[in-house]
Amino acid sequence: MKTDVKILLSRGMTMPAYATEGAAAVDMRAAIDEGTTVTIEPGCRAMIPTGMAIALENANVVAILAARSGLAVKSGINLANGIGVIDSDYRGEICVGLYNSSNVPFTVNRGDRIAQLMFMPVYTANLIEAETLDETARGAGGFGSTGVK
Repeated sequence: MKTDVKILLSRGMTMPAYATEGAAAVDMRAAIDEGTTVTIEPGCRAMIPTGMAIALENANVVAILAARSGLAVKSGINLANGIGVIDSDYRGEICVGLYNSSNVPFTVNRGDRIAQLMFMPVYTANLIEAETLDETARGAGGFGSTGVK
């Protein structure tokens, strides 16, 4: 899939790449100013620029920002909105909202890998208003209705 990537020269970053042959996503790096850091206090959020913008090939593709598992598990650093959705018609800089769920400050340095970006197909639904829905064995059960084990 062809995806044009614009590296914002004012941020001085390099082209992202897949870390391994089997990687599903590219690592997104912090494009904060040279010589500066961003410290995210416990329970706080910060918006981190990546220095890149993209043009997806068509409207049938979405770019998804996801947390890096190592940051989330080891340091409590997650995406502030769970996942990030970059629509096919967005052309601005991709920024990553990070949330510190730990009890210690976390410092982001220029070039740190802060998130990962993957590309997925989009299926557009034809939404049709209905008076009733078909019945299933589960029905309206949710929020743990099937148990833990």
